[in-house]
Amino acid sequence: MGSETKEADIVVYSDDKCEETHILVECKKEDITDQQFKLAVDQAYSYCVAEGGNYVWVTSKIINEYYELPKTRPRSRIVIPDIPQYGVNKLEPYKYVKGGSLASEREAESKDVKEPEQKPKQKFFELEVVSESELTKIFLQSHQALWGGGQRNPSVAFDELDKLIFCKIWDEKHPRKFGQPYDFQLFRDESPDDLLTRIKGLYENGRKKDPEVFKDNITLSAQETLTIVKYFQRINLNKTDLDSKGKAFETFMGSFFRGDFGQYFTPRPIVKFIVDSLPISNNSRVLDSSCGSGGFLLHALDKVREQANDFYNKEKEEKDHFRHWHDFAEKNLFGIEINEQIARTAKMNMIVHDDGHTNVVALDGLLSDKDIQTKSKNKEFVYGTFDFIITNPPFGSIVKQTEKAYMHQYNLAAKEVDWLNTTGSNKTSIRDSQSTEVMFLEQCHNFLVEHGYLAIVIPDGILTNSSLQYVRDNIEEMYRIVAVISIPQTAFSATGAGVKSSVLFLRKHKLKQTEKINNQKEKLKEHVKTENNYIRTIGQWEKEKNDLIKKLESEAKKANPKANKKEISEIIQTDKSVILGAFTDKVNLLKEELTEKYFLTKQATLDDYPIFMAIAEDIGYDATGRSTANNELTEIGTELLKFIEHINNTER
Repeated sequence: MGSETKEADIVVYSDDKCEETHILVECKKEDITDQQFKLAVDQAYSYCVAEGGNYVWVTSKIINEYYELPKTRPRSRIVIPDIPQYGVNKLEPYKYVKGGSLASEREAESKDVKEPEQKPKQKFFELEVVSESELTKIFLQSHQALWGGGQRNPSVAFDELDKLIFCKIWDEKHPRKFGQPYDFQLFRDESPDDLLTRIKGLYENGRKKDPEVFKDNITLSAQETLTIVKYFQRINLNKTDLDSKGKAFETFMGSFFRGDFGQYFTPRPIVKFIVDSLPISNNSRVLDSSCGSGGFLLHALDKVREQANDFYNKEKEEKDHFRHWHDFAEKNLFGIEINEQIARTAKMNMIVHDDGHTNVVALDGLLSDKDIQTKSKNKEFVYGTFDFIITNPPFGSIVKQTEKAYMHQYNLAAKEVDWLNTTGSNKTSIRDSQSTEVMFLEQCHNFLVEHGYLAIVIPDGILTNSSLQYVRDNIEEMYRIVAVISIPQTAFSATGAGVKSSVLFLRKHKLKQTEKINNQKEKLKEHVKTENNYIRTIGQWEKEKNDLIKKLESEAKKANPKANKKEISEIIQTDKSVILGAFTDKVNLLKEELTEKYFLTKQATLDDYPIFMAIAEDIGYDATGRSTANNELTEIGTELLKFIEHINNTER
């Protein structure tokens, strides 16, 4: 090339003397960026032109591009679906068909094979199954190509990639005859705009089945769509091993979420511990009321899929094995996520894990069940119908009454009535605001069946802050407390959160039990007030206070006969404040004393039961997210499952 000599990676010649270049191949590393790959295409093209070649193949294994160079000048690039095989003069318009090479052979057999001069035809290919590591690279590199180093917001790129993966999976599942081409691939002699139109058609057909989450249109350009199709066209997502593609997508999501959406990502060891600790089966109805990217739902699905191995031979009883876990995924697994983009990601995560995606909705999980049913058009979100709720609600988010009209529906959004007030008023009022994690404790109670289980990650403040005693009182009335598992301060550090948390396991009381506890508490409160003459004592102190204030006023009038009422009030203001302060201190001290008596009496009166408690210091990863050699949650989970099974067998 000019004064330089270049060296190609592979050259295929069309003559025995190796003088006529036919195909020039440029090979690159798997981790090459999209921009570097484009430079490689330019390089290979220049080499091929210099050698007078006909075809160019540029490959990194992860992505392949093929070009034909016409003999006429200028030697422009023609995108083609594949390089020609030996002896083939005419390229087919596409590469991937159902049945692959078998379809090609059947087509040949169906024709007159006695024809002596019949020339070989380009063979077709079936979609290929890839490894976990290769699939992870495809996810990462395709996202990087859309992100473009900052040209597009990473979360928007992630969202658009989700839509195209949805199209890819839908295309693979779409029924087609043997030998028919797949639509999610490049066709010869079509423009990027033609390809985009076809992909949008796939998207429209697919989201007819699932319009709730896939609401937005594809916003990628034709060229960007072409790039992503090149990455995914050769692989078979549906037939790639379930664990491999699940882990690949999870690894991809993990690397992305930690950087951009950490608040929606619950670390896998915590998710696995919670799911493994609960006796979930294929008949269980399971909900995550703030599902984020779907980690809890996926692990529940994995648990049921593993259980299918105990009942059916995966090879000999494939249909029964599939039905066991797939029916669970389709009919019994539900998720709610307020962020539409993250809900779409959860849905895609479920799709990648084989079609457990139909019951993930993009809504506020604190809406009433009727509102959720109406807005999602899914009638399965009904109060009192879920056996298990597994969730990690957002911490620190505040719901304001001025913004969310549903707050009046929640007892925990109301200001608690002081049982030691002496005004006789028992009216409740709605708080100006309430934290989401507190309200989710009540919403989950609404969704559970009686004796259903809630496993929820909560900030330790709910368990320890004196100002949240009313929350603990409500938990005591709504649930049988099963377990409290303390996890390290660093549990969520890798995702950008540093709140000390615990995992709370609760079992919903039967209505009669809740009513019994409420009645017992009310009787105890009345008993404590009566036994300590509370009303009479406060009344007496009130009279003494008023008498002292009247005495002050009288003495002030004698000393200042010309002073008016306002002036008298100003004169005695300091002494009056002392009297009022002393009265308030005395009343508060008595209230504290009676509150303590109430708690002691309550402990002795309410039904006693054991609670499983544990402190996990090493949970399988450190503050940076790196794996450690130990995970104490594994042993804790094994013992907790035994404890829960004991409760189910003995506490009716």
